[in-house]
Amino acid sequence: MSQSIKPRMVEGDPRDLTLLDVNARFMRHEQFQRLVANIREDGSLTSTPLVWNDAETGRRIVLSGNHRTKAAIEAGLERIFWLEITEPLPRQRQIALQLSHNAIAGEDDPATLKALYEELEDVSMRLYSGLDDKTLELLDEVTVHSLAEANLDFATVQIVFLPDEKEAAEKALESARKAASADARWLARIDQYEAVLDALDTTKGAHNIGNVAAAFAIILAVFERHLGELAEGWYDPDEPAAKRKGHAPIETVLGTRTMPAAAAAVVQQAIDRMIRAEGLPTDQRWRALELWAADYLAGAA
Repeated sequence: MSQSIKPRMVEGDPRDLTLLDVNARFMRHEQFQRLVANIREDGSLTSTPLVWNDAETGRRIVLSGNHRTKAAIEAGLERIFWLEITEPLPRQRQIALQLSHNAIAGEDDPATLKALYEELEDVSMRLYSGLDDKTLELLDEVTVHSLAEANLDFATVQIVFLPDEKEAAEKALESARKAASADARWLARIDQYEAVLDALDTTKGAHNIGNVAAAFAIILAVFERHLGELAEGWYDPDEPAAKRKGHAPIETVLGTRTMPAAAAAVVQQAIDRMIRAEGLPTDQRWRALELWAADYLAGAA
């Protein structure tokens, strides 16, 4: 491999750079958000991306530092510095540079890494990348679980099923905190654990699916269709009267979270007119429903 490169330092808008479509390096969501926070605090990148200026297409392609570049954009940086290569780079050389620079913080997606590494036909390019089949164990370790997580929008929720005993529950919760990070933690009784699994199994069996996420989506859809049943938590139909003080979710009254736009427009116009004519509080628009219902009940009586 005799081609030499002479990168130069360039300053510009990171939004003008082209990120790799295929990148073996990924960062977990927590890592990426930490990187964004660090960059925002520093006000600049403290390590420099490597960019190739492709004269044929006019694109500046980030060979190394894709996550740093993306994090800089998310952190709101208008200008960053990068090392720019202007010499022509064959595909093989681009891949070799990309892999050789992947010693930065992050983790390799095995499936993508294998595909990129196997593109390198030149032995010298493979040596330059600093990777080999023995180190990577690509043939045996590629799994379907590999995901470029920093490129996905998601939230991590940890459901901790706790025993009734206070001491055992505290130990279980502390173990859960140490075992994994999450955007939110929900607590449930240990005897609800089997019920959750049974609900998932029943849903998967009913719809002949194996995907847990799809089963959760169906369970939530069923829940949405039965919103009105949650009124049991605040309404006694035998009295009929509210069981408790405070507020009740309006969707448990109507049995739905949405309504047709045309119907919503009629309701909106009516409430707006009541605010102007009747002095209805603008922050208590729900009172319009109460007044309409009271008038209806009075007429029915």
